[in-house]
Amino acid sequence: MKLDNVFKKTRLSSGRKGYISLNSARPEVPEGLLRKCNKCGSAIIAEDVKNDYYICPKCGGYFRVHAYRRIQMVTDAGTFEEWDRGLATRNPLEYKGYEEKLRTLQEKTGLDEAVVTGRARIDGTEVVLGVCDGRFLMASMGEVVGEKIARAVERATQERLPVILFACSGGARMQEGIVSLMQMAKTSAALKRHSDAGLLYISVLTDPTTGGVTASFAMLGDVILAEPKALIGFAGPRVIEQTIRQKLPKGFQRSEFLLEHGFIDGIVERPQMKQTLSQILMLHKEERGVSLESAAWESAERSTEDREAGKLSVSNRLASGWDRVLLSRMNDRPVGSDYIRELFTDFIEFHGDRYYADDKAIIGGVALFRGMPVTVIAQAKGTNTKENIERNFGMPSPDGYRKALRLMKQAEKFHRPVICFVDTPGAFCGLEAEERGQGEAIARNIYEMSGLRVPVLSVIIGEGGSGGALAMATADEVWMLENSIYSILSPEGFASILWKDSSKAEEAAGVMRLTAEDLYRMGIVEEVIAEPAPYTIENLKEVTRVLESKMEHFLSRYGNMSKEELAQRRYDRFRRM
Repeated sequence: MKLDNVFKKTRLSSGRKGYISLNSARPEVPEGLLRKCNKCGSAIIAEDVKNDYYICPKCGGYFRVHAYRRIQMVTDAGTFEEWDRGLATRNPLEYKGYEEKLRTLQEKTGLDEAVVTGRARIDGTEVVLGVCDGRFLMASMGEVVGEKIARAVERATQERLPVILFACSGGARMQEGIVSLMQMAKTSAALKRHSDAGLLYISVLTDPTTGGVTASFAMLGDVILAEPKALIGFAGPRVIEQTIRQKLPKGFQRSEFLLEHGFIDGIVERPQMKQTLSQILMLHKEERGVSLESAAWESAERSTEDREAGKLSVSNRLASGWDRVLLSRMNDRPVGSDYIRELFTDFIEFHGDRYYADDKAIIGGVALFRGMPVTVIAQAKGTNTKENIERNFGMPSPDGYRKALRLMKQAEKFHRPVICFVDTPGAFCGLEAEERGQGEAIARNIYEMSGLRVPVLSVIIGEGGSGGALAMATADEVWMLENSIYSILSPEGFASILWKDSSKAEEAAGVMRLTAEDLYRMGIVEEVIAEPAPYTIENLKEVTRVLESKMEHFLSRYGNMSKEELAQRRYDRFRRM
């Protein structure tokens, strides 16, 4: 809106009413009508901003939102019940002027402190909610803020409710000194008990989230979301620059930076926040359980005749192991994301290992399989050169394996089955992968997967290369597509090590017994799934129809086992090999 084209009714300096043009030398605009965006500097109509989730219509920048307005934006109308209002804030350091400052802020904002807590519903799902309000001492965390959050989490634990906390803070409250520091431990300890009870905690980071809040409750969510371009960090940019005397890169400590570096699960735009929270809550409802309706299932210990009969359902068009290798690597072969899209609904991708990066060679998240929540993880190749480069040709780094393990342990907490799609030539073997502990990451996955107390199924859909594949295939059962491969190393690597000649890869493929039929006969895999020829995205449904039916049987069978039985059977499976 150009100001020189707008006319508004207002009061003239002389006191009489009338219409004036904003072309006038000294235009007078009704108080509160216009605001200035602190990001782009544009003059914008305040009412338009309020009606559009407090987002600048010119630059898309986000204004900070008052706590009660935030609650209105994400909860069902009329369902919020506030808790613990009126707790008295003390002055443990007897800091001069602190009490007067608190009284002034309470009168100005209508808040008793910097956080509002209570119970509400989001699309009908009951939750415990805490929302920080930056108007009150930049939502710094003093004793009352920590107490209100701890009480809310404790009550959520008692009533078995999920917790959602919207963080916005300058950090610990300096005026309360060491008492403020202790709130980091108090809130974290309450959340640990909530987590141990198997309950969901969603943390939403808004601008800014810094200091002691970042180093406590803000970064402890089972799921961590952030608004776009929010400042998130422990030490603020100014402190860092003054300390190390270096100019920080553009976008440093913003949401997008944290997503790239593996610290948050996703960035959600404000208009989509309620819908996203609702979907995550739906996927974590306790009453869903883990078992499908009972389905007929053959005996666990199949006879040799049964195994041979199963094998006969697979065609024998190709005898050469090398031919299978080439087919497993075909550019037009369906990839992990194709199976996720075809077999599951309501998939939400979660990102990052919480340590260093979000490895795009592994996709993972939560979805529904025939109405039941499952954790789905896929080693991801691209469908073109650009995507292949972005996903490192399906070769995960340590960060990818740590992301996968984080999601598996989360699945165990919420009693969700884990379904993995394996397709990798092998773990990435670059310098940076070794620096970040590639071997440890793979070992840790195998170690933890062996004892997961939920059903685990791994399906090899293309290449199953070495430990990089096993790190996602330490499962109750491993299935292979007809023209996939699973081996100790690539044929090229095998020939290079044993014969000092990688050009003998074709010969090596015949020696290695890496085909699905070979591994089925050896008892390494439980199922071989037939493929159409040629197998492309166009006829993917022919394979996923079979997979879907077999997966339903698998989940019905293993979902009815106790946690102890699951872990023991998995141990026995590998112990026999």
